[in-house]
Amino acid sequence: MARKRLPAPELFASALAGDRSSLARLLSLIERGDDEAREIGRLAYPLSGDGYTVGLTGAPGAGKSTLTSSIIGHLRSLDLEIAVLAIDPSSPFTGGAILGDRVRMQDHATDPGVFIRSMATRGHLGGLSLATPEAVRALDAIGRRWILVETVGVGQVEVEVAGKADTTVVVVNPGWGDSVQANKAGLMEIADVFVINKADRKGADETRRDLMQMLDLSDLAHEAWRPPILNTTGTTGEGVPELWEAVLSHRAHAEESGILKERRTFRLREELREIIAQRLGRKARAICTGTRWDELTEEVVERTTDPWTAADEMLAAVDA
Repeated sequence: MARKRLPAPELFASALAGDRSSLARLLSLIERGDDEAREIGRLAYPLSGDGYTVGLTGAPGAGKSTLTSSIIGHLRSLDLEIAVLAIDPSSPFTGGAILGDRVRMQDHATDPGVFIRSMATRGHLGGLSLATPEAVRALDAIGRRWILVETVGVGQVEVEVAGKADTTVVVVNPGWGDSVQANKAGLMEIADVFVINKADRKGADETRRDLMQMLDLSDLAHEAWRPPILNTTGTTGEGVPELWEAVLSHRAHAEESGILKERRTFRLREELREIIAQRLGRKARAICTGTRWDELTEEVVERTTDPWTAADEMLAAVDA
């Protein structure tokens, strides 16, 4: 017999009470991005604000998932509960993080103090840029005070998502490539902590020198916080306690300097703008499928109306 589908408020209450399957279903609704997702957002928002988000990003193959697994183990040794969002912007049909990251973190799968979830766009109406903060707020609302957001690569989407964390950790490998590629990816701008993972391999010292030179030449050279560079070996957990101390140090700095409040304020403003822009965009697309749209398009093509005048008429319908 099929399981009865609970309304969003009941599902949210069940997740608050500690039911993991209800939490998983909540996140599925958030990924879907429909009206139920909006309802969950309204329920979660007043209860959120106490969680702290740590983003981990870096090129594929950097060992982020293995490192994340070691971080989870370290936090659990400190008796801290944790949630992990593994972000995969690729097609849901490829599997990607949906399988891979969970395999790497399977040692923690049965730990009630750990919740791991893979997320993809999967047709979300607002994409990852809206689904991720909504998922983070849901996890925050149910009491997870540490939330790791791991991305699978260093494309525009991944860097954008990881850069919205309270503290962003950029993971590189020995022999990771030149500084031009790093700057193209935007890693220098979002990094609060650099990690040279797989540091037991040849080239770690050269990579450290490259990173230090890049920092010296960047605008970060004059900032109050200079991203530290740490060595880790995700497979053994070596260097992970030091990495976590660096995260805690950055958090303390961000709180004391007011940077944390500024970042969160900026993120909320940008999220609000994006919600409004996407809703207006959907309304405009709905309007732009009628007969008048075809007529205006033809007028522009025939040069009897200019594109700006045609756009003004269509936007006037949005404002109506």
